Amino acid sequence: MNRIQNQFLSIEQLQEQYLKSPGKATQASSNNTQSFGDILNQKSGGVSQGSEIRFSKHATNRLASRQIELDGSMVARLEDGMQRAGEKGIKDSLVIMDQLAFIVNVPSNTVITAMDQTESKENIFTNIDGAVIV
Repeated sequence: MNRIQNQFLSIEQLQEQYLKSPGKATQASSNNTQSFGDILNQKSGGVSQGSEIRFSKHATNRLASRQIELDGSMVARLEDGMQRAGEKGIKDSLVIMDQLAFIVNVPSNTVITAMDQTESKENIFTNIDGAVIV
């Protein structure tokens, strides 16, 4: 009566199709010689190194409301501080640069908040596991 036509391929059919397509077979066979770490870095784009620094919405709002402007060299110094923190195993860091203080999440390369040191009345920073001065 009602015939249901299967329009999906089986796993075996997909595998055969994938391995027979030009360029894919060489890629699949060359991946066998790479280490797991190489493949992970290739797929993730090297999360800890070479990733572009990001600013959370909160940090972007704080920079604007506090009229803090970062030029290219300052961003490079901030990235360097984040990389140094990551090398030491710090996950949430205070990065102090000139008269500015940044709370950063190192694994995600994200600035969580930013402030001028004169705005920090008590000079107390919580929920960090390290600090870097750049």
